[in-house]
Amino acid sequence: MSRLSQLTVPSMPQSVASTAAKSSFSQAPSNALVPPPPVAVKKDPKLANNWKTKSVDELSDAEVIAMPDTEYMNEKQMAFFRLKLVELKRGILENAGETTEHLREDTVVVPDPADRATIEEEHALELRTRDRERKLLKKIEQSIQRIDAGDYGYCDETGEPIGVGRLLARPTATLSLEAQQRRELKQKMFGD
Repeated sequence: MSRLSQLTVPSMPQSVASTAAKSSFSQAPSNALVPPPPVAVKKDPKLANNWKTKSVDELSDAEVIAMPDTEYMNEKQMAFFRLKLVELKRGILENAGETTEHLREDTVVVPDPADRATIEEEHALELRTRDRERKLLKKIEQSIQRIDAGDYGYCDETGEPIGVGRLLARPTATLSLEAQQRRELKQKMFGD
């Protein structure tokens, strides 16, 4: 008798419980592991040369995307992404300060257990968010160091350009889209 058929659920007959257990462990279809096709970034040809006349803090995302591929990770792009990362870091640090203030303000004793539970759950959610931001802060620092070293914008695994569109979406990216998809597929198949 298989181990799966030995499973019992008190409210179900054994044959139903066994079927339910088997269906919960069914394999995902093989086409679920196929990564989505990469999306091409639209470049506006009218903006292609705007980067030459504008300062770094005046550049928009569209203008950086429109830059020619031959200018990938030139000084202006590096400075643009450095500015983006510094602003992201500043925002995270401001949020951390607001959380500290918010937690201090909400230390009032609430007699109703339901209200107290709601407040505690909100605090837990806020602290989880700040923990994620703390981890992102480390990645931001590493990205700024990569800019200083001149390695920013290139995949850690392949050495190929990561792409301006991907860096605008995730400025802390260290892998190209293809390398990231391979890593995620490997993690899905073999675990961490």
